Amino acid sequence: MTANELRRTYIEFFKRHGHAEIKSAPLVPENDPTCLFTTAGMHPLVPFLLGEKHPAGKRLVDVQKCLRTGDIDEVGDPFHLTFFEMLGNWSLGDYFKEEAITLSFNFLTKELGFPISRLMVSCFAGDADAPRDDEAANIWKKLGIPEDRIVFLEKAHNWWGPAGQTGPCGPDTEMFVCFERPDCGPGCGPACNCGKWVEIWNDVFMQYNKTAEGKYEPLAQTNVDTGMGVERVTAFMQGKRSAYETELFTGIFAKIAELSGNPDPIATRGGRIVAEHMRASTFLIADGVRPGNVDQGYVLRRLIRRAIREARQLNIPGMFTTKIADVVIAEYGAVYPEVAAQAAVIREELSREEEKFAATLEHGIKEFDRLIGRIPAHIEHKVISGKNAFFLYETYGFPLELTVEMAKERGFKVDQAGFQDAYKKHQDLSRAGAEQKFKGGLADHSDKTANLHTATHLLHAALRQVLGGHVAQAGSNITAERLRFDFSHPDKMTPEQLAQVEALVNDAIKRDLPISCTEMTVDAAKAAGAIGLFGDKYGETVKVYAMGDVSKEICGGPHAERTGQLGAFKIQKEESSSRGVRRIKAVLG
Repeated sequence: MTANELRRTYIEFFKRHGHAEIKSAPLVPENDPTCLFTTAGMHPLVPFLLGEKHPAGKRLVDVQKCLRTGDIDEVGDPFHLTFFEMLGNWSLGDYFKEEAITLSFNFLTKELGFPISRLMVSCFAGDADAPRDDEAANIWKKLGIPEDRIVFLEKAHNWWGPAGQTGPCGPDTEMFVCFERPDCGPGCGPACNCGKWVEIWNDVFMQYNKTAEGKYEPLAQTNVDTGMGVERVTAFMQGKRSAYETELFTGIFAKIAELSGNPDPIATRGGRIVAEHMRASTFLIADGVRPGNVDQGYVLRRLIRRAIREARQLNIPGMFTTKIADVVIAEYGAVYPEVAAQAAVIREELSREEEKFAATLEHGIKEFDRLIGRIPAHIEHKVISGKNAFFLYETYGFPLELTVEMAKERGFKVDQAGFQDAYKKHQDLSRAGAEQKFKGGLADHSDKTANLHTATHLLHAALRQVLGGHVAQAGSNITAERLRFDFSHPDKMTPEQLAQVEALVNDAIKRDLPISCTEMTVDAAKAAGAIGLFGDKYGETVKVYAMGDVSKEICGGPHAERTGQLGAFKIQKEESSSRGVRRIKAVLG
């Protein structure tokens, strides 16, 4: 089964069971301060998991583009990916465990043809917060899964969420496929890492809400959230152990082989890094991300530059990124039309970043020469410290291998153990910083965030009035303390323009305009003058929020009831986010 066949088989199966197909949301979450990227299919659905009505109904299915950066340094082994596609189906207060598990079982055994003998499942073992999930286990038994193929595991394995400190969460049941290899020993199963049992699907049962006091209270609306990776299942269906061996990457590796002269780049770590990072970068640019020094732009820049570094090691000459991106565009454009529509922009951004990085590498070589020039010629054992080797890596993008090679040519050695120590410290600090930055819940739908989100609508309208109709939202990030709004505009705003925008927003607040929400088709919304920033997000029916005569936008919420609830609007900072995109940070008081 090909990936294309898998996507359609999954979608059509759930449509036959009453699910409405929704389109993939962008890789950058809308109004979610806790994540840089959409890391799962449930991210765009948080308001609806919390009880808001979805325009498409209570049963949904889609293929969601996702990007996760937690394992970015592990990309290059046969398994890890940053960008991937997630098959998902949801029940928003409709069916629960029995139907969800039955649907999963039937899809695996009847649609994909997995024999029961190759399946194993895990359920939540229970603890002080919630009881053992015997209900899920009994459903699996009733469907024919033998009792010795059902295991109970603790929270670390069979519990989802909350994503932050508080919010929806609950037990899950995971499905595993057996590979034809011997057991690693007694107790071999889903909890071990021997490779015999590999997770294929996860059904999450959101039935609790974790409070700030650490209590787990039953949710008024129980939901089902599931996830199944396209790349992993495609590999399973084709008898492969890696997504890199499937048609999802075949064309990309063929181009790398052509450019490098290496007939088998898939066998090299560098070849896999180039293939994976270029695919991810192409999708990020298609969804509006531009290389930069902060947030999503920084991650994109890191992916592109890491791919360029590895390409140099593979002896790929000259400018190459657009050549690989063209393959990604050709192979994915039919599935994700936005990739094909943004082809020219993708090529432009990649070319610009590749040229910029080439200049950075030149500066790095000069810095390398300066570093070794400090060491007296009479020193017998010349060593570049691990700290300096890491400085070249972090500042100029020098992979350790390049530093070692250049050092050897000059009669130097590199303290590689010291480099690894510095690298690990950097990783630990980065992860701690990320945990601090995104420690909040997955979606804070408090009055404060609702008011700040409402303010972004007014800000957007004011920017278009002051700067022109070319202004379009390029992203937003809202916490309980402030809003951050990115918008397309080529120039730094003047103090006079900022004052004018601030005054327009505050005027709309003082007028205490009513805020209304109307469901309509995308065409009707556009005909009514709504800004269709996220018009293809939910399918044919969308929600349009109108704020008096000031703003009318397609949006998913949350909002205040009247503009007068917002208080005073104050712009704190205006700065560059990336090329052609400005950023405003503001507060309400």
